[in-house]
Amino acid sequence: DSGAYTSQLSGGMLKEAGCEYVLVGHSERRSLFGDDDVAINAKVHAAFRSGLLPILCIGETLEERQADAAASVVTQQLSAGLAGLEPDQVVSSTLAYEPVWAIGTGLTATPDQANEMHAVIKQEVESLLGSSQATPVLYGGSVNAENADALFACPHVDGALVGGASLEAASFMAIAQSASNNLSH
Repeated sequence: DSGAYTSQLSGGMLKEAGCEYVLVGHSERRSLFGDDDVAINAKVHAAFRSGLLPILCIGETLEERQADAAASVVTQQLSAGLAGLEPDQVVSSTLAYEPVWAIGTGLTATPDQANEMHAVIKQEVESLLGSSQATPVLYGGSVNAENADALFACPHVDGALVGGASLEAASFMAIAQSASNNLSH
């Protein structure tokens, strides 16, 4: 929660800098830095203690998808990441489905694949909460100006976690315009 730890940021430092949200469980942290479900859950709790709202990233690898384990991997990451939270904390969290196989690879989940996984995630949240309270689920697998309309037209997709496309103003503006035109659900 505090202290001088080289290359690390505390929630308090982020809050003091004006942050309101923090990514937790991003695929790069999971794969490159070894963040496991226990560490990710601890970071979600730390975010709330610091007054930040977590954006919990969940998603499967290509091998897990090919083994028909995508739904079980994602629901395990979801339930582990949200473990021990109060229902109001779950509802105030944001979830980001980022199929690891579609990040920076040139591959993108089809709108049907994204919509299907978002439905699974929403059903799991409903099961965890015992009610149908809404927790937003963003799609984060290589969203770009070309696929944004189709993704945002999906009934279970509530928005996007935009990566590389946010680095080019025109591309990001096209995604934002698509969201404005299509996200009414």
